[in-house]
This record gives sequence, C-alpha cells and structure tokens, in this order.
Amino acid sequence: MPRLERDPTFLPLTISATYAVAEAMARTPTLRATAELVRDRARRADAAAAECWAALCAGCDAPGRRALPNRLRELSEVTSVYAGTRWWFGRGSQHRERVSSALERIEEAVAERDGAEFAEAFVGYDQAVATVLVNSHSRLETHVQ
Repeated sequence: MPRLERDPTFLPLTISATYAVAEAMARTPTLRATAELVRDRARRADAAAAECWAALCAGCDAPGRRALPNRLRELSEVTSVYAGTRWWFGRGSQHRERVSSALERIEEAVAERDGAEFAEAFVGYDQAVATVLVNSHSRLETHVQ
C-alpha cells in the first residue's frame, strides 16, 4: 500500500502555492481586498483538506470529508472575483476550466475514498488556482488576437 494511505500523519497536502501568491498579491493596494479574501478561503480549504485527508486515511465519514468540496468551491468563487469577470470568462477561460476539472477530480477521489488520487488532484487544484492568481493580473501575459 502506498505511503499516502498507510501513514495518516503524512500530510503533503496544502494549498501552499495559492496561499503564497495571495499573500504576495495582498501587498498590491488595488488587489489587497480580494487577495486577502483568497488567502482566507485558502486557509479554510486547507483546514478542510486536513480533516478530509484524516478521514480518508481512517476510512471514516468525518464532517471534514463532506466540507472540503464546499470550501474549494468558495475558494474557486473568490478566485474568479479576484481575476475579474472579463478575464475569467475571456482570456482566462482555459484556466477556469482547469480549476473546475481539478475540483471535479477531487470530488470523485473523495467519493471513491481514493487517497492517492485525492493527493494528486489536490496538488493540481492548488496549481490551477495559483496560476489564475498570477496570470489574471500579470503584465507579462501575452494577448493573442
């Protein structure tokens, strides 16, 4: 059995990239308010992920296991606000789809009680959200006509 499922103290899951980017963006005055919301939702999602991970490892149906999808949806929603409607549904549509796909993958892994799949999906979700945060307000983003 992989270490992920054998050792409940092994918790490689954190929304570290998202949190780090939100923390950095909170230093920009025009982005501060929404970046702080993203950071808050990332903390809440992290707490739910830890509970979910423990529940998956223990093979039980703890409240945290059921709370995680809602916490991640909240994080996704505030990320879309941070990115802005125009970017989220325009140039950022591929990123929006990546966030949505990663969230669906997490939900499936939780439903199937698959710890390894959960861990991979969780990392993918964190990367997708962090990418949105970086690209939505980046001057480096190229505009394809």
